[in-house]
Amino acid sequence: MALKKSGAATELHQVETRDYGRDVDGLLAQLRDPEPSVRRWAARDLASQPRAAAAMCARLAEESDASVRVALFNSATQIGGAAIVQGMVRLLRSEDAGLRNGAIEVLAGLPDAVAPQVDALLHDPDSDVRIFSVNLLGDLRHPNVPEWLAQVLLNDEAVNVVGAALEVAAEVGTARTLPALRAARTRFAADAYITFSVDLAIERIEST
Repeated sequence: MALKKSGAATELHQVETRDYGRDVDGLLAQLRDPEPSVRRWAARDLASQPRAAAAMCARLAEESDASVRVALFNSATQIGGAAIVQGMVRLLRSEDAGLRNGAIEVLAGLPDAVAPQVDALLHDPDSDVRIFSVNLLGDLRHPNVPEWLAQVLLNDEAVNVVGAALEVAAEVGTARTLPALRAARTRFAADAYITFSVDLAIERIEST
């Protein structure tokens, strides 16, 4: 018995395709595609587009996919420069720890571009921002790190900020940091944690 074809033609769902230009505007539009893999490719391609620096940093604050964030942070590091530094500094105020940590990692890879901003960061009215900035110093390969740490140890009034500076000083401090360490011990003589941390940092520096 012969099989009969159905009278109704089977309808094929048309697949919608999005065609983005490969220029800056096209890549930035692609960053808003609903599909994470499409956004991820755009984030990678933007590494060669310094004009997109500010827009990339702004997108990071909105991006929810971890892999796209990683691609954006990697491209930001490759682009570097003042616009990227400014964008990463803004992310230090985020409530999202992942964004803050990613920003610190990018900033740590751009020591020369970051250096002009360090003094302002260490004097920020927000003590949390100052703590994150001190943490950055631990990874920042710049010859002024000992002086910046000393500035915190000598002047900052927040015990949590000084405590963070002591942890970093124990790892990267030099003989130039010792006078500031001793001054911090005097300033916070009543705080057992600070005095212990100072002694530990001094011991590590003097033993190297």
